[in-house]
Amino acid sequence: MTTIPEPDGTSVSDSDGSAADQAVDAAFERLERANSTQTPCAPVRDLIGSGDVERAYAVQQKLTAARIAAGARVLGRKIGLTSPAVQQQLGVDQPDFGVLFDDMHCPENEAVPFGRLLQPKVEAEIAFVLGADLSDGPLDEQQIREAVDYAVAALEIVDSRIAGWDISFGDTVADNASSGLFVLGAQRRTLDDFTPIETTMEMRIDGVAVSAGTGAACLGDPLRALAWLAEKSRHFGTPLRAGQVVLSGALGPMAVVEPGVTVVADITGLGSVTATFSR
Repeated sequence: MTTIPEPDGTSVSDSDGSAADQAVDAAFERLERANSTQTPCAPVRDLIGSGDVERAYAVQQKLTAARIAAGARVLGRKIGLTSPAVQQQLGVDQPDFGVLFDDMHCPENEAVPFGRLLQPKVEAEIAFVLGADLSDGPLDEQQIREAVDYAVAALEIVDSRIAGWDISFGDTVADNASSGLFVLGAQRRTLDDFTPIETTMEMRIDGVAVSAGTGAACLGDPLRALAWLAEKSRHFGTPLRAGQVVLSGALGPMAVVEPGVTVVADITGLGSVTATFSR
């Protein structure tokens, strides 16, 4: 039986859903404990299954509700697993999404606090900032394009509360899509200024190239990834809103980062974005 997230973050289940509720609660508690103690935990697929999408998002909803209750503010969403290279790295075959909170944003001119992370990796992406809600309408190409206010280069620092990144699709969805922190570049461009699918990306750590890719590697087109997220978000009762930031997904393989390193990503049409990690 599945547990279905409601728009207010609560859950409902069918008449035989008590076991499902207990599994979702247990997975939530395991991940919450890992986060609060800064100690990676065992996967949660033994509780919620590896491919039960609704149940995995129900766990994520509980984690989101707990963050909001503790004072965190939602800034937007992230799309994960859009790149075939990243899907292959993690052994999954479909995208997912997570929530971006205000305390996850690291200004480009400040050190990224490595101590907040457990087992971080970094990937370069296009971030879209919305100028209109995506709650109604057909969510077709025209509506998606018109909803984008501007785009910037971005670095997402992905992280996992699951020990050793031993994740299935259900594990990463429940764990807020393996979210960590993120950095946004300074150069803002509208969709009249560049074409996301035509971008190329190179990412370097301490001057050494570690990843390269193109806009086409992000679900075929970063705008297609945004459209996918808009539909999924509306399905789960939490549509995308004007002003929110959307990390549209990796343009190439992610790379492990260590304390003290500097990561620079160049994305054609959007310039560069830099993250320096504290020691």
